Amino acid sequence: MRSRIFEMEHQKYLAVISSKRKTMVSTGDRSAKIRTYNYPQGRVTDHRIHLTLYKLNDILDGDIQELIDALQLAENAERLKEAVDSD
Repeated sequence: MRSRIFEMEHQKYLAVISSKRKTMVSTGDRSAKIRTYNYPQGRVTDHRIHLTLYKLNDILDGDIQELIDALQLAENAERLKEAVDSD
């Protein structure tokens, strides 16, 4: 009985780790886009958080704070969602 309970808890733990890993690395396929740079339109799109900025020249010059802020906001929202779901 004890070993069955341990095995069930271990499987739950592995499922949680696996799902977190999948969100971090996506599929690993070449088609899995993280970010797209469109030079003719001056556009940068981050596909993970669905953010499009029309500031390609600024971003290439190093002004990436808006992109960093959006990524941090998405990360914090994901962590909050996980915390609420685990309760």
